[in-house]
Amino acid sequence: MLKEFFEKYLIDDEVIAVGVSGGADSLALVLQLNAFLHPQGRQVIALTVDHGLRKESASEAQYVADLMAKHQIEHHILVWSGEKPQTGIEEAARTARYALLCDWCKAHNIKTLAVAHHLLDQAETFLMRLQRGSGLNGLCGMSAVSEKNDIRLIRPFLSTHPEKLKDYLRARNIAWMEDASNACDDYLRVRVRKFLPKLAEALDITPERIVDTMEVLARSKDYLEAQTDRFVNKNVRWFGLKGAVVSRQQLALQHEEIVFRVLCLLLKKIGLRDYIPRADDVLRLQKRIFDEAFHGATLAGCEIVSFRQKLWIVPELKNEVKLSKKDWENFVLKHPEYAKIALPHKLKLSLYKSS
Repeated sequence: MLKEFFEKYLIDDEVIAVGVSGGADSLALVLQLNAFLHPQGRQVIALTVDHGLRKESASEAQYVADLMAKHQIEHHILVWSGEKPQTGIEEAARTARYALLCDWCKAHNIKTLAVAHHLLDQAETFLMRLQRGSGLNGLCGMSAVSEKNDIRLIRPFLSTHPEKLKDYLRARNIAWMEDASNACDDYLRVRVRKFLPKLAEALDITPERIVDTMEVLARSKDYLEAQTDRFVNKNVRWFGLKGAVVSRQQLALQHEEIVFRVLCLLLKKIGLRDYIPRADDVLRLQKRIFDEAFHGATLAGCEIVSFRQKLWIVPELKNEVKLSKKDWENFVLKHPEYAKIALPHKLKLSLYKSS
């Protein structure tokens, strides 16, 4: 299975990092990856994040370290230090975990990080996002290959049932640790996980069928993304990450789904966000931008400005930069490429501030 995955996605890194928590899924991942890559002369490096949120976390990290040493796999423990938030701890811990993992990879010139999300994780994600009213992108779930903090993130086990991973460890007499939070009904994911067997029993909607449906949805998403990229490449002019402009007329000729996706893409890039804005917020903006009375709006760290029948998106300037006519003339002397372009004041501010 790993051979097909690596060939399909053209993953040829000499060194791959793996996030290893000590649970069955990540232990099976790191050991299987090592068994696959080591004979090829390629290396696996295991990374364990100690969040410090439970008293057992340090000993669990040490257990992983000892097990990796036994299998001659390089291992590092990354500690989340400093004060922890009092609310939203689950999301904060997730953000901190990926930040630590990705920062370590970048510091050591490693381009790819493997994580152990599996079939049940994917099915749970679908139901959680369905409950939140997500659109097509959300219902497609996690991608097998994506980018996180400038690191390629791979998930080779998205079609694998976790019981198979536990069977792999049992066959080798390898113990794993269970996170107590996995049984806590305070978390939506835990409640969804407990509901999945009931859904399968009552309606024969199994995790496998859910994931199959997600793969069908993903094909539709891929097509729409290709159409969106084609439009953006042809019709959007970029000013680095300091602004972008698109003709309102050209945008109005597109299907509303393409318009939605173009706005999401521009807002994400110019706003320097990891995720696209909330769909409801983008849809509200989408309804406004073709109104002749529309002059501007703010969303996702961006300012959206109507100027000369075009839609301009620039980073939101929290501290307003003062820009006189003389300042702009001096800027243009240094950057003559802007001399004959009619730009809105907001974009001039964005360009001037970055100079």
